[in-house]
Amino acid sequence: MKHQRWLRLLGIALGAPAALAALAVATGLLLAEWRVHRRVDVPVHAVAYRDEATVLERGRYLYASRGCADCHGGNGGGRTFAQGGGLTLAGPDITPAGVAGAYQPVDWVRTIRHGVTPQGRALMMMPSEDYNGFTDDDLAAIVAYLRSLPPQSGRTAIVELPLPMKAMYGFGAIPDAASRIDHAKPPRQAVPEGVTLRHGEYVASMCVGCHGVGLVGGKIRGGAPDWPPAARLAAGEGSVMDHYPDADSLIAMFRSGKRPDGSVVQVMPFDSLAQMSETDVRALHLYLTAR
Repeated sequence: MKHQRWLRLLGIALGAPAALAALAVATGLLLAEWRVHRRVDVPVHAVAYRDEATVLERGRYLYASRGCADCHGGNGGGRTFAQGGGLTLAGPDITPAGVAGAYQPVDWVRTIRHGVTPQGRALMMMPSEDYNGFTDDDLAAIVAYLRSLPPQSGRTAIVELPLPMKAMYGFGAIPDAASRIDHAKPPRQAVPEGVTLRHGEYVASMCVGCHGVGLVGGKIRGGAPDWPPAARLAAGEGSVMDHYPDADSLIAMFRSGKRPDGSVVQVMPFDSLAQMSETDVRALHLYLTAR
């Protein structure tokens, strides 16, 4: 009897951590449901539609070079950009046939700049912290281009997370963009294009989603579990910019996906980065190496 009692106590002791872990996951899943359905009220001013040829061309360039195609495909019809291990992430169709077909001007601003749906729900995977800094002119340009795209399939977004990741989202360990943005911050003023610090700072706003506020690098929040940490771009110990002494070396990496030593860079959205103009990359290099 004494032997059986000890076995029973041992079983309870061994089972307690598992029970606590199961409870934590269950709690995280409940919190995740609340987070994904919570209402996020943001102050939004509409940006008027435009359709001039120069605006459409600017929008085409921004779509191609700022990461949009990596999630939504070259034609805007949607793309699966992460899959495996219980994880599937796919961007929706954002052509006139898709989720944005009924958008009004204010809805585009809310979604692109703030990471919030027209209904006021937070978008789990939209990297709006990269686009929150868009000027009104650039936001109008990318909207003009999207509205001009031929209609595609109308596919919707897919966000399937392994249970641990979904629980982490529930507890806030994987924040959505809407919880990371200063929604009261006014839009940036227009910056003339050129190899200048001001323009480089503007271009660098596209790096915040992965490299973090201040571009200090670290674990990519919301990324797949097997993604390596983002490199430190900011000045200081461990800055990866020490390996890119001039703009030409950064341009070569953006075009090839390889570091100066020939090693392959993981995760970076090279389909988009390869489309960046030399002016943008040179301005970015100037800004990152002057910090």
